[in-house]
Amino acid sequence: LVENAIDAGATRVTVEIQNGGMTLIRILDNGCGMAPEDARTAFLRHATSKIRNKDDLAAISTLGFRGEALAAISAVSRIDLLTKAADTPGVSLHLEAGQITQESPAGCPEGTTILVRDLFYNTPARMKFMKSDQAEASAVFLAVQQQALAHPEISFRFLKDGVEQLHTSGDGDRRAAIYQILGRQLVNDMVPVESRWEKISVSGFVTKPTATRGNRAWQSFFVNNRYIKSRLLSAAVEEAYRNQIMVGRFPACVLEIDMPVQAVDVNVHPAKTEVKFL
Repeated sequence: LVENAIDAGATRVTVEIQNGGMTLIRILDNGCGMAPEDARTAFLRHATSKIRNKDDLAAISTLGFRGEALAAISAVSRIDLLTKAADTPGVSLHLEAGQITQESPAGCPEGTTILVRDLFYNTPARMKFMKSDQAEASAVFLAVQQQALAHPEISFRFLKDGVEQLHTSGDGDRRAAIYQILGRQLVNDMVPVESRWEKISVSGFVTKPTATRGNRAWQSFFVNNRYIKSRLLSAAVEEAYRNQIMVGRFPACVLEIDMPVQAVDVNVHPAKTEVKFL
């Protein structure tokens, strides 16, 4: 849902959850919104506004795919959608288990607000596999932090049970975003890096060899503004530190790799967190 907000061109995204997201997930953005007819279509399977022709499939630069995500979420929850695009009236939809039960005109600002309530209320077998509220809330918070690191130009707010946990400035300064998300100590231990090779550029921040961490959890990689997990990139970073850090210690980094979209396949993993490089 956050990726859809980013793809919609939002500059402000608010994420609010209650009880680990089980009773409420609310995501509010100031992106381009949807026209009433598109809002109805958005919850159908395989429906997306992000592909215009077949050539787009070989060069995917957007993040989430509206079709599968919205269809899957709406099938196992109660959803309220408020959306308005420029030059069209606002619309409010209510869905239960994937079916639109109410539709009405709505006065709302441009953008989209989506409320997901009672997750898995109609699939109790799936619900019992959920972890504790604290663990689920931590997973949501981590997802928001990753997007905030990937998009320092967007202001993110995260609220858990009514308490604000994160609010980034959205001024485009990645160092400031790292400070706001990962803390002052890590920023003080980091140095900026920048490099280009043919059509590939790498920029971001890495820790000094004297400021290592006990695991790889502090390594963040982004390819074309998409958060990914990559053993290949971890190995490359650690190779650069070889003979400079102790065995069992790991560098921390926040690295952005920009490359032609045709050179990376984002569809090898269902969650799109692993990619394949040409």
